[in-house]
Amino acid sequence: MVGRGFWRRHREALRSALRSLLTSAVLVTLYYLLPLDKSFSPKTVFTLVSGIAAVGVLLSWQIREITRARRPELRAMEALATSAPLYLLLFAIVYYLMERSAPSSFSEALTRTDALYFTVTVFSTVGFGDITARSETARALVTGQMAVNVLLIGVAARLLVSAVQQGRLQQGASPPGAPGVPGSGAPGGAPPSED
Repeated sequence: MVGRGFWRRHREALRSALRSLLTSAVLVTLYYLLPLDKSFSPKTVFTLVSGIAAVGVLLSWQIREITRARRPELRAMEALATSAPLYLLLFAIVYYLMERSAPSSFSEALTRTDALYFTVTVFSTVGFGDITARSETARALVTGQMAVNVLLIGVAARLLVSAVQQGRLQQGASPPGAPGVPGSGAPGGAPPSED
């Protein structure tokens, strides 16, 4: 028989997944609705760098919240659902503005969808080659995105995993299946909590 704890955890996971999807959908919708009629300038690059710093601050705050959360793994999922799209959309906006200001920056004219597609292609390291950076400025920005991608994927992912582990430790829980450890549900340990 399935207990109330199971259904409560199931509802929490569903709510967390829906919040994550909603956050991503709102960010992408804003990307398409924002008036992007400014030209690419040094201020644009400064805004990008500031935006990346803001994503870093947001991640730092989220990591602290993950360690305090009752369900740290769900909180980590929500943190990724906010930070990753925000990061990608920052670069998509910059590439879109760059193409509007200097049409020879890329191998073809970029719509907002093309700019987002290019950004995700660079982020995922797929690099189909259908859209390429042509100007030195565009190549410098794409190179910068690649470098930050490595940091974001490696360092941020590790920090999020560590925060989830720390959150579980602070709750007195142990990794699932840890033998004989109280709270693990394993033989010799206390039964798992209803959370």
